[in-house]
Amino acid sequence: MEKLGARVADIDDMRSRIVKNTRKNRTFNAQAFLDSAGLARTIVEYKPKDTIFSQGDVCKDVMYIQKGEVRLSVVSQTGKEAVVAILKPGDFVGEGGMAGQPLRIATATAASPTALLVIGLKEMIRELQSEHSLSDRFITYMLERNIRIEEDLIDQLFNSSEKRLARTLVLLARYGKQEKPQWDVPKVSQETLAEMIGTTRSRVNFFMNKFKKLGFINYNGGLRVNDSLISVVLHD
Repeated sequence: MEKLGARVADIDDMRSRIVKNTRKNRTFNAQAFLDSAGLARTIVEYKPKDTIFSQGDVCKDVMYIQKGEVRLSVVSQTGKEAVVAILKPGDFVGEGGMAGQPLRIATATAASPTALLVIGLKEMIRELQSEHSLSDRFITYMLERNIRIEEDLIDQLFNSSEKRLARTLVLLARYGKQEKPQWDVPKVSQETLAEMIGTTRSRVNFFMNKFKKLGFINYNGGLRVNDSLISVVLHD
């Protein structure tokens, strides 16, 4: 377990360095990219619960989230659904096609009013070669995502559902934000949280009530996560 803890600490340190370097590097300006020459890109807006693409659809473009949140979910052959990610502004969606993925392996749904910059696959490849700010942002995103997937795997293999819930709440609240004592969590149902951590809604409800009694979270016009919730994540 000591080696596991050290590995998690290394991952967290790597994430911090990536975020720091991203802030120092040039920021990708989606609007400037949209206004530049080229026809294989457009802005598409979605209402909450609108389907952006479905599992099994042909991969034909990449999307950059300008505003809103996107929910990625998968459905097994037996009909069981699991939420695998909630993406936010600055993230890419549907990039698997660039690695030769012919079909979408997940369903993307707008979790709030969302605006996406949609880029054709061939156009995206050309722009990555010529637009350095775009390629910097894309590479950073892919590194962060790979780290996140590794963390998620460790979380599922070794941590309790209570600890997984605490980590998920912290990630949802702190994602891309500066350090502060409290963070607002995007609107997300207990059913979605249960799907994200692989447990039941009743267990999520039990732990949420426990976190509230201990002062780790509070409801004041919305869910807020206190810095103290991190103690649950770090506790062995």
